[in-house]
Amino acid sequence: MFSMTRDMGIDLGTANTLVYVKGKGIVLKEPSVVAVNTKTGAVEAVGEDAKRMVGRTPASIVVKRPLKDGVIADFDTTEVMVRTFIQKAQKKGLFSRRPNIMISIPLGVTPVERRAVEDAARQAGAREAMTIEEPFAAAIGVDLPVWEPTGSMIVDIGGGTTEVAIISLGGIVIGQSVRVAGDEMDEAIIQYVKRRYNLLIGERTAEELKIELGSALSPESGEGPEMEVRGRDLVTGLPKTVSLTAREIAEALDDVVRAIVDAVKSTLEKSPPELAADIMDRGIVLAGGGSLLRNLDRRLAEETGIPVFVAENPLLAVAIGTGRALEHLSLYQKYVQANGTRR
Repeated sequence: MFSMTRDMGIDLGTANTLVYVKGKGIVLKEPSVVAVNTKTGAVEAVGEDAKRMVGRTPASIVVKRPLKDGVIADFDTTEVMVRTFIQKAQKKGLFSRRPNIMISIPLGVTPVERRAVEDAARQAGAREAMTIEEPFAAAIGVDLPVWEPTGSMIVDIGGGTTEVAIISLGGIVIGQSVRVAGDEMDEAIIQYVKRRYNLLIGERTAEELKIELGSALSPESGEGPEMEVRGRDLVTGLPKTVSLTAREIAEALDDVVRAIVDAVKSTLEKSPPELAADIMDRGIVLAGGGSLLRNLDRRLAEETGIPVFVAENPLLAVAIGTGRALEHLSLYQKYVQANGTRR
């Protein structure tokens, strides 16, 4: 039997990592970013400290994300990052013994990818590591009735993946993971500005544009709000400033939004009739940072004909769900049996 006082739930995301500790709630939220010295191999910074270095490092320091599309792309760097976050969480949680950890993973990961996540947590100091699929954790985190004989639909839009799932009786009935999410939105904005203005902007600038001007629908009148951005002119090589409108950013994001809409529609098309009727009554719940894109709920509602709601705390849903799964291990075992998830 676990000593629950030292258990952690971790939302190990492509863009951000959140840590939940029982009795404390979310104790840590930091970017999943690591700065590494290429000459010595030493880790210079992790999390928020590393993100502040993006675009501003000398040649000897590389700032990278060790996770890609929700899975580990660089095992050693991920281990260092997870260890650092566990240590920070332990200090905030006021306990020192090794924690048991529940980590979220995307739908459809391979057994090798699942083991890599668990091994990274153990190497980073976990006493025991378990995994739970992100959309199921998100559904628990937003209080959907996942154990009841009724259909619930969750769309979790993170940094690397969008997870779409229909859940009933403690299991994922229909689900899919598409590698189109927040990072692809940023990249779409970078490419649009490059094509339209011959201007190269960085990831941070693209993210700011997405947050300030981004929308799943174009402005109904005019060009909408504007924002000035600075970058490097690809013709002259000199710094340059341009003004971008909300209509332009909506145009840049349209292909990514369309891919998310298509994933939701294709999942609905595969749903059993009884569960489809439940979802029509209860609606679709959006979670994850990508759900904060303006008018995404409205766009999905228009395209599917089903009510769509953004969760109250969309950024925290998966992390809260992992923690709650650890707090109720008997229910988690039902989930394992229903989904064949290996501990």
